[in-house]
Amino acid sequence: MIPRQASETLIRYSKGFPAICITGPRQSGKTTLARMTFPDKPYRSLEDPDLQFLVRSDPRGFLDTWPEGLIIDEAQYVPELFPYLKSYIDEDPSPGKYIITGSQQFNLMEKITESLAGRAAFLTLLPFSIKELSEALPSSKSKNIKMSPMENPYEKMLKGLYPPLYDRNLNTYDFYSAYILSYIERDLRHILNVQNLSSFQRFISFCAARIGSMVNLSSLALDCGITHNTAKAWLSILEISGLVYLLKPYYRNCGKRLVKSPKLYFTDTGLACHILGISSDEQLFLNPQRGPLFEGFIISEILKDYLNNGQRPNIWFYRDNSGLEIDCLLEDQGNLTALEIKSGKTFSEDMLQGIKRWQKITGTTSTNKLIYGGLFRSSIDGISIVPWNGFTN
Repeated sequence: MIPRQASETLIRYSKGFPAICITGPRQSGKTTLARMTFPDKPYRSLEDPDLQFLVRSDPRGFLDTWPEGLIIDEAQYVPELFPYLKSYIDEDPSPGKYIITGSQQFNLMEKITESLAGRAAFLTLLPFSIKELSEALPSSKSKNIKMSPMENPYEKMLKGLYPPLYDRNLNTYDFYSAYILSYIERDLRHILNVQNLSSFQRFISFCAARIGSMVNLSSLALDCGITHNTAKAWLSILEISGLVYLLKPYYRNCGKRLVKSPKLYFTDTGLACHILGISSDEQLFLNPQRGPLFEGFIISEILKDYLNNGQRPNIWFYRDNSGLEIDCLLEDQGNLTALEIKSGKTFSEDMLQGIKRWQKITGTTSTNKLIYGGLFRSSIDGISIVPWNGFTN
């Protein structure tokens, strides 16, 4: 079993909050994380129809059965439980008592916000990070964990980082086909009340084709044959569910005219590659989407690092009307770090042009980084050259 970085955050939360809520996309490892971090806690899944019936008919009886608390998995199936959970927590606010997991963030978060405000800590869990896999690789001797040397970014981009792909004997194509059918086309379509499945499928495909591009809802709606408001609602659900991430532009304290639309990325490039029909390293290398996919791959890793530590992601991109663009900006207490992201494995000084322009404009000469697809590490003119699999270590 691969240890998760978020375990330390859960333990920290459990010392101060009566309830901890773990949300995120399906198959991201929420249940495993909860049970691995709190192995002594009783576990019950509300995905079981019989248990759903019992909890709805007698919520107090359910909670009284485990007075010391428990792990409540797939809690979104019985939202009626949350008001009772609130009263039990108010009676006994012992820290770390209830661990709650749920995949459908849009339903779960709404109910928890209403019922458990101020009583629960929240953690969003995305699939494995490269950091987690690389730390597990040397020590893992289990035949059930499928890993390979961390030297080829295209391989990891293509395979993706969902846990079942590493602890089960699963074919990548089969996994993503089932994932799209069972979660995206069934669950999300049901929540959105989508009547025309082909329009929704086309919408997701066009989103994948726009990875790394600024969101233009009017254009997206026109291409999919839907209204602007429908495209806005569908994209919002994909974002809330953790399948896509909208990287917002940085615009504070800058005198130049800047763009205001976010850029669209998928949180897992394996899913995006499957939707785009990319099925081999060779196809990925030759595909015009390789650069945007690699950007998304790195940005997703940065996002995971923040979320796994229970921090708000202070990440942005920068683009102004003069043509200057920085792929990613990290903000820490008002200090900005510029990151350029290049998919090529061969380092070239041309890769540094954007950051050098940024340095001239801002006057910063340190902490800026180039993250690229190779393994060479160095520093040039105050810019750190960082390999793709080592930038969050």
